Amino acid sequence: MLMAHVSLYIVIVVAAYLLGSIPTGFLLMRLFRHQDIRSFGSGNIGATNVLRSGGKSLGAATFVLDMLKGSASVFLGAALGAWLAPNAPVQDIQNMQALAALCAVLGHMFPVWLRFKGGKGVATAFGVFLVAAPIAALAAITVFAVIFAFTRYVSLASIIGAASFPLFAWIMVRGERTWFFIGVQCAVALLIIVKHHQNIRRLLAGTESRIGAKKNP
Repeated sequence: MLMAHVSLYIVIVVAAYLLGSIPTGFLLMRLFRHQDIRSFGSGNIGATNVLRSGGKSLGAATFVLDMLKGSASVFLGAALGAWLAPNAPVQDIQNMQALAALCAVLGHMFPVWLRFKGGKGVATAFGVFLVAAPIAALAAITVFAVIFAFTRYVSLASIIGAASFPLFAWIMVRGERTWFFIGVQCAVALLIIVKHHQNIRRLLAGTESRIGAKKNP
């Protein structure tokens, strides 16, 4: 990254973080159910907990909106770069996109509006990489879908899908890529896995809940 663009990078960090930190699941539950999603289930504001607590339609809306804010953040990073640094090399624009992607995911995971207690970043990460590395993102979401279809564990599907993304990106993304771009891909995948640490414990203990499983009376 060029020192001449430090102020631009700061603008991208702030803008992408604030966009990513919009707590869509929390807002949808407040708007349509007049409830605080954090008081239900796992207390998470992401699509899975909204699905369990607020129904399929709100869960789906949360996923789509979280995905869109991730995609919008990457578009924003590129747009700011093209506008404020029109002569920047392609590698710098790629770094700006990657920086926006990372900050959007961090914003979702640690939103300032909710005392830095947010979601696990799966939908937002899918959104950012659907723009930055679309084929790899689609391959990773396919892995997610297959694992979920066989196990009904959203957490396990999310962990394996996230872990698979950097590999797909390495194989499928063509053209020159900066080390920062590659590093962000790996960092986001690792962040998602770490955010699932409680789920991993429950999976190992055999107590993780499945989507669609009947609750004990």
